[in-house]
Amino acid sequence: MHSKKFKTVLAATALGGTLLLSACSGTTSATGADTGEAYTGTIDLSLAAIEGSHQGIGAKAFGDKLSELTDGRIEVKYFYNNALGGEREAVEGMSIDSIDMAMTSTGPIGGFVPEFFVFDLPYLFDSVEHAYAVLDSEIGENLAAKFEETAHVKVLAWTENGYRNETNSVRPINSPADLVDIKHRTQESEVQVDTWRALGANATPMAWPEVYTALQQGVMDSQENPIAVINDVKFYEVQDYLALTKHVYSPSPIMMSSVLFDSLSSDDQAAVLEASAYALPIQREASRVAEVEMTQALVDEGMQITEPDLAPFRAAVEPVYEKWAPQIGEDLIDSIRNFDY
Repeated sequence: MHSKKFKTVLAATALGGTLLLSACSGTTSATGADTGEAYTGTIDLSLAAIEGSHQGIGAKAFGDKLSELTDGRIEVKYFYNNALGGEREAVEGMSIDSIDMAMTSTGPIGGFVPEFFVFDLPYLFDSVEHAYAVLDSEIGENLAAKFEETAHVKVLAWTENGYRNETNSVRPINSPADLVDIKHRTQESEVQVDTWRALGANATPMAWPEVYTALQQGVMDSQENPIAVINDVKFYEVQDYLALTKHVYSPSPIMMSSVLFDSLSSDDQAAVLEASAYALPIQREASRVAEVEMTQALVDEGMQITEPDLAPFRAAVEPVYEKWAPQIGEDLIDSIRNFDY
């Protein structure tokens, strides 16, 4: 990465809107004027997931391809399992250029760009194919551009977490009535809190690194995550029941500090973008495979799985749309729901 001694200067200028970038390791101005000097160094990449997870597979594909495209000049160092801080810290770190890259859920991004709360809306996408088509379209590009403009974080590719499902240690979930009074952890998103309260749960936001212990100690009864995450984190050790609610499709974009990206030569920027495009289908396929394999693994670990009728869940969360559509943007929501794919 660019020399750490320049991080403070870069971070201070980034949020002010004028980037006075050092000439170290080949830089560009904020407008992208190329110095022609190739970058040599290591880029740090923060992940909430563990090594070998589908996010890890995508990150590794990106790093390997970037190294190949730059003849080994640029290497990626991976920091798994929130080693550099939780997801919010990772996003904030990229925003001030103290963290180079990260793959996180979109949960913390709504604090920068309210439109990103659209990804917290329940039952927004009909299928993963619907989600991919939207994210890879002008809609995804516009959301990414707003995030970069506001927070100085560049979305390189819309990699994924996948569909989120509910687990708990109280009872099997077959209808929203079964969630009443269950102490449920949500991500740090008001939309998610409203969703789970609409479903009857006693919902509380909590930072990701605290969740396992909270479930283990009974502070929380319930959480929700994609199947692979549920398995990777070994939630089956502290949760007995899994309900395939598929209430939210969760992107997990691979992102880079725009200060770092703008400091690269045009050739190295192109290499970063090519490596991201290369990693995208690899990560998405790994996610799909993991969902199938890990569902069976959770059964083998003793979790009881229910597949509830989702119609009552969809009906119960309609007030969430009524409350949040004016803030997120009714046109954005409609364009996603009605997207032709």
